[in-house]
Amino acid sequence: MVTGIRASLDQAIAIKRNSAGVVDAISAEDIGKFPDTNLAESLQRITGVSITRANGEGSQVAVRGFSGGFNLVTLNGRQLPSTSIDTSTGNAFARGTGRSFDFQNLASEGVATLEVYKTGRSNIPSGGIGASINVVTRRPLDAREDGFSGSIGAKALYDRSVEDAEGDLSKITPEVSGLINWKNDAGTFGVTVFGSYQLRESTSIQSNPNYWNIVPVAAFMARDGVYTTPTTNITNAPTTPYVQIPNDSRYQFSENRRERMNGQAVVQFKPSDAIEITVDGLYARNKLSDERSEQTNWFQRPFSDVTFDDNKQMQSAVILAEAKQADKGYEQQRFATDTELYSIGGNLKWNFTDALSLTLDANHSKSTTNPDNSNGSSATTISIGAPVRATHRVDFTSGFPQQSETINDCNATNGGRGGNCNNQLDIGDMGTQIARTITSEQEARINQYGAEFAWDLGEGSRFTFGGDYVDAKMRSATSDTQQMLGDWGITDTGLVNQLASDLVKTYCMTCKFDKYDPASTGSALVAFRGNAVDLLNVFSPYYTNSGIAGRGVMQQGSADDTVGEKTWAVYGQMAWSGEIGGRRANALIGARYEQTRVNSLSLQSVPAAMRWTQDNDFNVDGGPAGGAVTVKAKYDNLLPSMDFNIEVLDNVMARASFSQTLARADYGNLFASVTANAPNRPTALGAAPAGATRQDPALLPLESDNFDVSLEWYYKPSSFVSVGFFNKNVRNFIGNQVTNGNLFGLRDPGSGAAGSRSGVALNYLRSNGIALSDINLFAYTALLVQNNGNAAAATTAFQANYNPVTGNLDRISGSFYNNLATSVDILGDANDPLVNFAISGPVNNREGNIHGFEVAWTHFFGQTGFGFSASYTKVDGDVNVDPYADPNVNIFALTGLGDSANLTAIYDKGGLSARVSYNWRDKYLSGTNQGGNRNPLFTDTFGTLDANISYDITQNFSLSLEAVNLTSESFRQYARTETNLVYVQELKPRFWLGGRFRF
Repeated sequence: MVTGIRASLDQAIAIKRNSAGVVDAISAEDIGKFPDTNLAESLQRITGVSITRANGEGSQVAVRGFSGGFNLVTLNGRQLPSTSIDTSTGNAFARGTGRSFDFQNLASEGVATLEVYKTGRSNIPSGGIGASINVVTRRPLDAREDGFSGSIGAKALYDRSVEDAEGDLSKITPEVSGLINWKNDAGTFGVTVFGSYQLRESTSIQSNPNYWNIVPVAAFMARDGVYTTPTTNITNAPTTPYVQIPNDSRYQFSENRRERMNGQAVVQFKPSDAIEITVDGLYARNKLSDERSEQTNWFQRPFSDVTFDDNKQMQSAVILAEAKQADKGYEQQRFATDTELYSIGGNLKWNFTDALSLTLDANHSKSTTNPDNSNGSSATTISIGAPVRATHRVDFTSGFPQQSETINDCNATNGGRGGNCNNQLDIGDMGTQIARTITSEQEARINQYGAEFAWDLGEGSRFTFGGDYVDAKMRSATSDTQQMLGDWGITDTGLVNQLASDLVKTYCMTCKFDKYDPASTGSALVAFRGNAVDLLNVFSPYYTNSGIAGRGVMQQGSADDTVGEKTWAVYGQMAWSGEIGGRRANALIGARYEQTRVNSLSLQSVPAAMRWTQDNDFNVDGGPAGGAVTVKAKYDNLLPSMDFNIEVLDNVMARASFSQTLARADYGNLFASVTANAPNRPTALGAAPAGATRQDPALLPLESDNFDVSLEWYYKPSSFVSVGFFNKNVRNFIGNQVTNGNLFGLRDPGSGAAGSRSGVALNYLRSNGIALSDINLFAYTALLVQNNGNAAAATTAFQANYNPVTGNLDRISGSFYNNLATSVDILGDANDPLVNFAISGPVNNREGNIHGFEVAWTHFFGQTGFGFSASYTKVDGDVNVDPYADPNVNIFALTGLGDSANLTAIYDKGGLSARVSYNWRDKYLSGTNQGGNRNPLFTDTFGTLDANISYDITQNFSLSLEAVNLTSESFRQYARTETNLVYVQELKPRFWLGGRFRF
């Protein structure tokens, strides 16, 4: 039996050459040995396929620029449900809303072949515009040997990032797998059983600035105390219409754990050549957890110093400084989810004559992702911090934030903010702010049935007619709570040391960066770390029972959305094989008609009020549950397809294909619910409109007319060259439209509108030449509330505490503002205007053209064992984004569109197989209309160098060594320019040492 890299490539070449349309594949090198540990990382070696990663591992795929849910994933031809709550970039409020299949859930050792259909076929379920990807598992009657056969393997994983661990992480973690196959001598009955277990523990260091605000240059340069004052030093003063101003700078450190279990079982019975019965089952479980700590400096504004870059379109503030006593934030977060997937199916094939056959198939599958923290949440966060920062400076000139600061931890001189006055940042300066729990879950279920009648016409020609019915349902539910602890101003310094000194560790977070330089000194080298759930278990009951008003757990909101889709389809397909002009030719012509009915049901709480808790902190208070909202929709499609190929010269194959395909909107776009979020600053001082979302269950699927032509030259065994061109005209693109309006009758307590409390405060500050800062505006408004609207009393209290020298409210007592903010929350009332939300929602509003070319070359140098495989895909279209687009106008662009390439050097001879691969993906657009300023989100260029070597010690036993990301490539995302960092994660190499026994 021939095995190894070359044998795997030969099988893939045979599939490509003998397919009617454009099909690429990857096959197992041997029983239980796929080319990569991760299926997505194997797929990226196929021409035109690139991947997205979660914590450095391949997760989802993009094909020809179409990412995620634009591609359909099937298991042995059946649709698979998918659930995922992705908190990998720190989004604690993440919900499961997508269709994208997460390849982390499946172990590669149980897979025989991955097939990528880049052109449509009428007998393949709809749902993939980029491609349909079929995962083929092993079947017992396909085994070459009778009796028992199989393999057992074990690997030891070393993830180099664990060297940075603060917790008790294992440096070596196990991966084991086993596949056993039994087939009787007559070949009429067989059983396959597969199982695997994998554990990975890792760490990562990251930076994740909260948001880049797009501000009109006139507003920034007004020197009215919002952003600048008359004394603000501005270098390279901006001249562009808008400028970009960051909200904060922050670093994070994560310790991650992934535990994956897989199982498969297949039974086949073939009592005669006429009947074959297959029953199969799959089980997969993937448990993820992430303990994350932050180190954050928020900008309080106004700035003392600002330097702008030289961008001619939209300048960014790259150096910002301020001198205002404020807090340093050290939020602790713990994310944990448990995903389970199972599939049970049966298949009957009946050849009732030599030429006629009937195939029946039925399958039930379900995937769930549930919270897995010990307190029942999917995310728990608790903000602890130290209100001792005296000055703060951040430098973004390198595209990475470099923080510098000074501290004042003496209560007598820092405005009464607290601290232990030892001139060092330590746990004695730490207090608490706020705690949250988020409970998100997702469930997807698919019942599907199919029947296909086939008529073999002889000489390679065949007619098939069939139909299928798919009943899919997805439910996503989320709820969150909030509990005020020591308040945003941190009024309880010393309490962390008093109650939780054994739970909080002091360490240096910024020291963990290797590729990026935070240039930290002094107190910026100090960070704190603790388990968020353990800390909440200490501080939540303490404040609940403290007797302080407003310190209990508050329900913030909830949503429960279910989307059902019932699709029935009929199709017909004619395969023809013959000769044209003496040259072998094939054609495959078919059509598929589908009708889909959509039923969207939503249960959500109705927000009660907008609450202003302190300077720049707002919340939307949750309210009572509302009634159920149900929306129904229906659409149908006729999807023709045609593939033609002809061997124009010996071993030279020319292909041409046309098809119409579709891709359905993400489930989240089909929800009937509406969500409203809080602004990040007072509206009166230039905050972007508070974000909100409203979805549309009646969205139509994307429809694409696809044209492909290619030429392939199979010039010798194991070697070929191909070039292909593709063109896709896509209708019903789903754009993200932002409109402005009110939701739920919520009113804006920080509007500054005439006649409102904040309007009175704004007028007072302006009339008296007092800086228009978040703190001053809140303080005067809160004094109005505290004095029942008596402006004279509010003015007296404000003037008594306002220090015109420092510009702070510390004239009498430095604790005045903190005490005021702790005792007063401002709720929107009848004198406040309605909140003007930036309501984001999907809309079928565009058409687009995507086109490009692919080239591939695989070559082996005779019998030397040496060879290589290379490919490049160029993708372009009229759906690109203008990064300097007007922040008040919606952006339309296709996410995921980008070029990709890979190059693999191969050696395979005498039992020694080795491969070194470089995989590259160009920068691409990841998101549009982010936040109220409609920012784009780009993922930067990513290239990884991987290696694999294995040696057959005996005919039955081999050893292997694998490595991924040898160059420690980092994952990076940015907004309008590369300066506007949104997220960066340093990644480290991973190594596996393994052994496999084949029998």
